[in-house]
Amino acid sequence: MCENTCSQRYVDPKTDSSASAMSQRQLNFSGAGAQQESRGTKASSRSRHKSSAFTVTVHSSHTHIGLHLYSRERMSTSLFLLMMTAGLDLSTRCLADAESRLNVRDIEAAVLAAKAAVDDAYKFSRHESLARVRRNAVNPSNVMRLVKQPIGASRTAVRAADYMHVAVKLFRDSLKRRHKRSINATDLISEEHLQVIADLTGCTPRHRAPSCKMTPGMEEYRTASGACNNRKNTRWGSANTPFARWLPAEYQDKISLPKGWDPTMKVNCHRLPMVREVSNRIMKTASVESDPLYTQMVSVFGQWVDHDITLTPQSPVIRSFSNGINCDSSCECTEPCFPIKIPWDDPRYHENSEECMAFFRSAAACGSGNTGHFFGDSTIRQQMNAVTSFIDASQVYGSDDLKTRFLRNMTKDQGLLKHNRVYKDNGREHLPFLGMTTNMCATRGRIMNDPNLEEVPCFLVGDQRGSENIGLVTIHSLMSREHNRLVHALAKLNPHWKGERLYHEARKIMGAYFQILTFRDYLPLIVGSDMFNKLLSTYPGYDENVDPSIANVFATAAFRFGHTTFQPFMFRLDEEYKEHKDYPSPPLHKSLFTPWRIIFEGGVDPVLRGLVGRQAKLNSQDHMMSDEMREKLFKFSSKLAQDLSSLNMQRGRDHGLPGYNDWRRFCDLSPAKDLAELTSVMQNADLAVELLDLYGTPDNIDLWLGGIIEPFVPGGRVGPLFACLIATQFQRIRQGDRLWWENEGVFTKAQKKSLKDTSLSRIICDNTGITDVPTNPFLYKPRGSGYTECTDIPAFDLSPWEEISEPMS
Repeated sequence: MCENTCSQRYVDPKTDSSASAMSQRQLNFSGAGAQQESRGTKASSRSRHKSSAFTVTVHSSHTHIGLHLYSRERMSTSLFLLMMTAGLDLSTRCLADAESRLNVRDIEAAVLAAKAAVDDAYKFSRHESLARVRRNAVNPSNVMRLVKQPIGASRTAVRAADYMHVAVKLFRDSLKRRHKRSINATDLISEEHLQVIADLTGCTPRHRAPSCKMTPGMEEYRTASGACNNRKNTRWGSANTPFARWLPAEYQDKISLPKGWDPTMKVNCHRLPMVREVSNRIMKTASVESDPLYTQMVSVFGQWVDHDITLTPQSPVIRSFSNGINCDSSCECTEPCFPIKIPWDDPRYHENSEECMAFFRSAAACGSGNTGHFFGDSTIRQQMNAVTSFIDASQVYGSDDLKTRFLRNMTKDQGLLKHNRVYKDNGREHLPFLGMTTNMCATRGRIMNDPNLEEVPCFLVGDQRGSENIGLVTIHSLMSREHNRLVHALAKLNPHWKGERLYHEARKIMGAYFQILTFRDYLPLIVGSDMFNKLLSTYPGYDENVDPSIANVFATAAFRFGHTTFQPFMFRLDEEYKEHKDYPSPPLHKSLFTPWRIIFEGGVDPVLRGLVGRQAKLNSQDHMMSDEMREKLFKFSSKLAQDLSSLNMQRGRDHGLPGYNDWRRFCDLSPAKDLAELTSVMQNADLAVELLDLYGTPDNIDLWLGGIIEPFVPGGRVGPLFACLIATQFQRIRQGDRLWWENEGVFTKAQKKSLKDTSLSRIICDNTGITDVPTNPFLYKPRGSGYTECTDIPAFDLSPWEEISEPMS
């Protein structure tokens, strides 16, 4: 921890090299026979000593206090020591007061300048982004950035973090200028300085535990932000808090800069390969293999769950704070730009004259990534989760109070969510539109090559990524309708319930739905029976000592395995589960941010049939990622597309994730130390040789890549490393959630019994025009075998929610 700048200690200039530049505070002692001068001070400040005198002189750039004591022979030792101590204490306090006042002024000036710089960059970036959208000049990197833009409370948190980051840099620079001869000038930033900067920039509230005493309904219902779930640690699992670190972060500078920032620096004696080169050599797939067991619903439902529990906001600026460089037009690494370099032998390099793909760093959490210490923790850069860590349907309802209120239909006190007032889906509700003057989802004219076609806005849902693909839109539509269906049904059972009660009861049931569907139906297919039975089978009860916060490694690597399971098409099927003749299945890259395909091309039902009636892509070492994800991501026109595999690896480096073997050790798996062991782990000698040719050592393999190329565990769709990390995360989510559906007192016994019969098939039947569905929508079955008529699926029993008589109060 940085030493308090007010403290004083004697340093012998002969034995401590740093003392030669102590112009900040210099203590010069001379005893009998001493004839010394303090170096580095003006002649007028020099202390000239006689052999019989002891002089204490304190030098500062702002203070010069001398205390002359009579010779030792004329006073007792105790009196001499008393006077010396008093003099030092007086001078020290004067020094500290003077310098403290100066530092406060410097801090205030630094914060004002930082706010001006950040606000200017935000304003420019917003203006430029909106201008690009208006003139249809949005490129793929813009789309990625806009989707991850912090909004609402998240934007306030990110802005505060940017204020603090820039203010600390400016304050440090001012100290360097003042103390030019001090080789440890940066160490002068103390914890107290950082606390003052945090107060002035708005970072302090981000670290302060919220009080839950006045939170209404805390015992029965969740807060929108997830705060107060844990009564002792009220911020655990809440939105806009840093991701958990299960292993210490690894940055190039030990604090903030990602490995690869300086490509010449070696890691474990080897240079890291360009992520695009790794993608070209390992991820490239000539053909696609379909999963023989699971449907495309497994892929999209996994994305749905991910959007419930993770959202890493990126920096909202498109140019550097320090030098004004535009991240879209430069291949230089300068915050927040961390471009993905394109190898010279890449076809993109020659065809498009592109040397890099734009990449924006994830926003830092408040008070992280600065030298010094803050809030009791080292300030190594951390990233923020903008949504709650709980399985609570936050992608339906939002993760802050403002968003939840905005999504509700407040025209009447009925507890309903808003729906579209312009368009219907065969008589059923469409999602409402996002009310924006500019429209990032105006992609119809470009994709269909007809500028005269009618455009529609993105949909308004609880998560800003809701319009990312038409499969995801379909699930959002389904669940919004189910909420309103539950509200109407509960209102019939309990006519005395007001809208607020109806809303929260329906929201509570929806959260339980997703917890059950995730644990009972989805996770066993992913992590395999062994890992599921080990960590996830029997509910152990709530443990207030378990932190449910999402781990950085889970959000940034492990749960991104699903990217390799998407087919190159978004299938649309007719009533017979055959290819739709009127609305053919679009390529994946032409189904991204296309809400108009739902509005004008058959609605939700054809897409939903495609999700449950067609197979997912099977991930294997020979069929890693389709070109739809690797070469055409967010390519609406002729703009250079993004490469999702490169993005995932670059994001892992951006977040300081340790390498592959470190995580194998974390999961008690044997690390692959050499070619023979890597071959054994991967069960593929050629792949092991290729990996070592790229990385030099298995220790350097990017975690996401190492995890997805491991052979599957029995009965799962990930290897042993990702099975461990995914199961561990969901174990903590469940055990650290006070309002988990199985926890005592959350639901009655009768309500729990009813919830156990929840099925995705029933939800589909209740909210669409589909009349027959697979018994288990996650398991692939050809039409005619394993399909069930909706009339044969039991309805969800809401009778346990009926109040026999109106409550007394």
